[in-house]
Amino acid sequence: MPALCATPDSSLPCSAATDDASSKRLSWGKIVQKLTDFSNHSLHSDDEHFRSVFSHSGSDSVDSVSLSESDFLYDPVEETLCSEVVDQIEQSLTEAKDSALRCSKLLIPDQLMEHIGQELLHLAASEPCGLRGALINLCVEQSDTCQSVEQIAVDPDLVPTFQLTLVLRLESGGLWPMIQDLFAPRSHSAPILRHALRLNTGFRVIKKKLYSSEELVIEEC
Repeated sequence: MPALCATPDSSLPCSAATDDASSKRLSWGKIVQKLTDFSNHSLHSDDEHFRSVFSHSGSDSVDSVSLSESDFLYDPVEETLCSEVVDQIEQSLTEAKDSALRCSKLLIPDQLMEHIGQELLHLAASEPCGLRGALINLCVEQSDTCQSVEQIAVDPDLVPTFQLTLVLRLESGGLWPMIQDLFAPRSHSAPILRHALRLNTGFRVIKKKLYSSEELVIEEC
């Protein structure tokens, strides 16, 4: 005869009651485990979705900020003015070959003029009037001396806010000293007074603010 369980309902066998309790505990354990698994899966999915959305939106935000900043920094009026100033600098150098530089021919690299234009825009970006407020002193370094070529007021009707001194260098190394006479024009009526000169692509620029006592800014380009 099966043993009776010491429970309020003593009519049930101990084994039946024990099996029923174990079954309930197992069922609840499975339910809890499923709920835990479902919760972890939902959190993982939400986290992946959040990361994807955040990464995508962040990328768009960075791109939009970069584009807006580049659009903001680009000034077509300033670019046009800079191009005109560079042309004026090149013309002044060409005219100086017969006076200040005293050479038969002056060769000016395109790369030099491009770098000068970039530096002018860079140094004028923080000025209240931009490039219009620049007073440019143009010089050419020869041996141990610095020959002044021209002074250019970008906007003669405006009081200058800053002064730029461009110190250009002559090409003195490499193959140039041996072939420079080949670029000098020859005339049957007059002898060559001086050989041709070629400017180096490197230069020095000195910036001085005219409305404050800040120190000079010297850049080697």
